[in-house]
Amino acid sequence: MRTSYVFHSIYAALGGGESRCGRLPAIRGFVEDLGPVSIREYCNQLNTELVALRRELHQIPEVGLHLPLTQARILKALEGLPLEITLGRSLSSVVAVLRGTAPGGGERPVVLLRGDMDALPVKELSGEPFTSTNGNMHACGHDLHMSLLVGAVKALVAHRDELAGDVIFQFQPGEESVNGCLHMLNEGLLDVAGRRPEAAWAIHVWAGLDPLGTFSTKPGPVMASTDEIKVRVIGRGGHGSAPHLAADPVPAMAEMITATHAMVTRRFSVFDPVVVSVGRVQAGTVANVIPEEAFFDATMRTFSDASRTRLKQLWPELLEGIARAHGVGVEIEVVEQYPVTVNDDAAADHVADVVQELFGEHRHVRWSEPLAAAEDFSRILETAPGCFIGLSACLPELDPATAPMNHSAYCRFDDSVVADGAALLAELAHRHLAPSAQ
Repeated sequence: MRTSYVFHSIYAALGGGESRCGRLPAIRGFVEDLGPVSIREYCNQLNTELVALRRELHQIPEVGLHLPLTQARILKALEGLPLEITLGRSLSSVVAVLRGTAPGGGERPVVLLRGDMDALPVKELSGEPFTSTNGNMHACGHDLHMSLLVGAVKALVAHRDELAGDVIFQFQPGEESVNGCLHMLNEGLLDVAGRRPEAAWAIHVWAGLDPLGTFSTKPGPVMASTDEIKVRVIGRGGHGSAPHLAADPVPAMAEMITATHAMVTRRFSVFDPVVVSVGRVQAGTVANVIPEEAFFDATMRTFSDASRTRLKQLWPELLEGIARAHGVGVEIEVVEQYPVTVNDDAAADHVADVVQELFGEHRHVRWSEPLAAAEDFSRILETAPGCFIGLSACLPELDPATAPMNHSAYCRFDDSVVADGAALLAELAHRHLAPSAQ
């Protein structure tokens, strides 16, 4: 059963509040000494609080769909805010809806901001004073994503009287290959505000790639699709001295792997690239026994739906043909994972304009090519135009080209970027929902 409830803001009653960074302008009208506080200024005042939250989350990393400690900490961070909260049934998600209070004509628009929550099963070797000790690690920066999304929530609460629409905040478990976004969609994420989002944004931090504080965008495909193939080659075992009396699955498997790489270069255009990597190979137990079967698993990445569909058709046909030629059987399982992450062209251009306006031209870079990594925010972008935005959290003393990258046990993130990340997400939502934009 879905659990929904509302946090009523004590800040609204008191006209402010105390936090790690002092008295915050939760309702801007009460902060007369400061005058109107911009979203960026507000997020800067939250910086100490957001960094502390990030480091606390970093020390309790949880993997997969069920993240009870992480969920509880996010709920604590949102406590006292005027939000409609929905908790996931099949996963530890948190969905918060903020209702804007500015007047507006017609149907009120909805936008979505997303931050993922899960960690990786990696033993941390970063050397940070707040290193995780439970065998897991926030090696992909999701602790920063949660913190900056909390900052965006608080900034938009403070400006809710300027919002002629509603905001869905998606705190999502299970981004790392377990389809957390799909679970949330199946539980009604897009309908939680009563109307579906018409725009969506998410930020992902990188431990390298660009100099610290650089926001990156790219119109069109920005991340690859990802699927897996699991192959079982079924032979007939025998003595290693008499292979003619057996049906050896090992050379068949070897030919399947080498032919796969030839297929990628000969059956697909270089202008619509495909990446295939075999990550697991298994066969046999001892040197003089021909095994009964052999196995390999591989990942496939594409940058268009057309190539993704074609690859899932051609590859099994190739493997079946090689199996017949070797007189062995083959079982093939294709595990569909994430679609291509495609940024809306206009949305990507708009993000670039907002970044340059808020932070300066030097803080934005337009990528010329996508990454072959995958991201399940792609599922949100299939339902609403939006933009998946990169943000470099590379330590200033490191070279972005050689710094230990996301998923490394040694990677480190400079969390000074969380306030700016929060400000950008909040600003994008604010501009879209401003009465003048309707």
